[in-house]
Amino acid sequence: MNQILICLLIPFAGTVIGAALVFLIKNKIPPAVEKSLLAFAAGVMTAAAVWSLLLPAFDAAKDQDYGNLAFIPPVAGFWIGILFLLLLDNLIPHLHIHSETPEGPRSRLSKNTMMVLAVTLHNIPEGMAVGATLAGILSGSAVMTVAGAFSLALGIAIQNVPEGAVVALPLRVSGHSRRRAFVSGTLSGIVEPLGAIATIMLAGLALPLLPYFLAFAAGAMIYVVVEELIPEMSEGEHTNVTTLIFSLGFTLMMTLDSLPS
Repeated sequence: MNQILICLLIPFAGTVIGAALVFLIKNKIPPAVEKSLLAFAAGVMTAAAVWSLLLPAFDAAKDQDYGNLAFIPPVAGFWIGILFLLLLDNLIPHLHIHSETPEGPRSRLSKNTMMVLAVTLHNIPEGMAVGATLAGILSGSAVMTVAGAFSLALGIAIQNVPEGAVVALPLRVSGHSRRRAFVSGTLSGIVEPLGAIATIMLAGLALPLLPYFLAFAAGAMIYVVVEELIPEMSEGEHTNVTTLIFSLGFTLMMTLDSLPS
């Protein structure tokens, strides 16, 4: 149970670390560092979606005697995750994480408020991803391991560092105290452990839905990577460097998920 609790809190810790940068950095993360973090996070999340979520979803479907139709739950769950994030992306007024221009018709909200909404939107699938893997472990599924859940949580924590900073630093620049900016940045990540716990509870009530939950989380994460992280890591010069950093993050996560439990 302690291992489960640690996996729940690791991603949130990444947000706390990012928000704590408000005590060290006066204005914002240097653009080159920010792009590198985004590229690394994109690689980690892409590999996590495949090895930590989609492949276990296929294995879980096979264990449930779907026979030749074992591909249906992962494919369906993946697309539901994609469409769910697409829906949220259009319904919730927010900024793209590093955009300077409000998106959509509801741009009358303050930029800082919209930034918090953007980070919260991104944290939903990440919390669900951790919750889905932990639900598999608690159900006794042979395809899910604590090591896999830990590596997924660690990868998401790395991705959360720039997100926590993206909330806290603009608040500081706009006149808030460092302490208030830190607290606001920290609270932006609270949806992750809450989302993980909700997913565990829902999956626990309906174990046959586990393949759908795993693939749903994978689809939601891929949406975030393609819609937000990859375009932003590819802006400006030296995109070959960020491509290599993306590949490094992908390789690291792939290796962590392939290690014996």
